[in-house]
Amino acid sequence: MPTETPVAVAPEADAEEGPCPRFDLPAPDVADATTIAALLADRTRAGILAVLRDGPHCVCELAATFGERENNVSNHLAKLREAGLVRASRRGADARWRYYERDEDAIARAAEALDRVLYCGSRLPARRLHGAPRYGVD
Repeated sequence: MPTETPVAVAPEADAEEGPCPRFDLPAPDVADATTIAALLADRTRAGILAVLRDGPHCVCELAATFGERENNVSNHLAKLREAGLVRASRRGADARWRYYERDEDAIARAAEALDRVLYCGSRLPARRLHGAPRYGVD
């Protein structure tokens, strides 16, 4: 017969000891945020999304931008497409080339997922990563 695992409940707080730990906190759903963070953890994929912010580009343009081989860029684009962050289309009379562009609705949802994890209650100004203090530290 299965037994239930007892839930640990913190004893009442003692005025001298301070607040007691809570053992009943709900686990937040961070699956979307971790998926997006894993995609952005690669410098090339993050760079591709940044370049595509200005409009569609083909693989050869992106490869030249990052000094990468076209097949490597294609693999990164495939991961971004699987996540729904970019889409491909053929343009013009010469439809040999596929042009990739951001799906701005998906980008907005991704930003919201990250914001749910990173939001600290007040908007801090964006700061550069290199040579600037960390978020919230002056």
